[in-house]
Amino acid sequence: MFTPSHFQELGSRNAVDSTLKRLKQGGIIRQLARGLYDYPVQHQVLGTVAPSADAIARALVVRDAIRLQPAGAYASNLLGLSDQVPAKLIFLTDGPARKVRFGKQEIILQRTTPRNMATAGRKSGTIIQAMRHLGQRHVDDKVIATLRRQITDADRSVIQNDLPYAPAWIADILRQLLKSAT
Repeated sequence: MFTPSHFQELGSRNAVDSTLKRLKQGGIIRQLARGLYDYPVQHQVLGTVAPSADAIARALVVRDAIRLQPAGAYASNLLGLSDQVPAKLIFLTDGPARKVRFGKQEIILQRTTPRNMATAGRKSGTIIQAMRHLGQRHVDDKVIATLRRQITDADRSVIQNDLPYAPAWIADILRQLLKSAT
């Protein structure tokens, strides 16, 4: 995944845009959305493979100079709390709210509060958003065990520092995870 801004040192914006347009017309690259490109990957059986949502999200971060935090069912899936891969991937952002479609998938960028973005890009932020999605009644021993296996030594101090940004019931669960992890 790349954006025109990846090539800003190589020439003017018009030169970069015209070069990308020629490469797109030649089939060397493909345009996924306005200002988002990649090299199409061909699979013998599947044909052209769609890019991953994470690759598109990383490209959006570079292109738009925003922060993103996986949320909802996507955050739960990333942590292994759900086997279902959502068709609509939700990211919280400090940038403008919008939808980005690629193939049959859609990335939804939802503008949120600075408090929700304080943990953006960290495992603690993904855990907080996944628990919000699951709800307090659905966080059981199985969920806690799954999360416990994913917490590394490096994550412990970050989670401890991010406790003030979590709702009280989630902070209680995070403290429980930190106690059992030590």
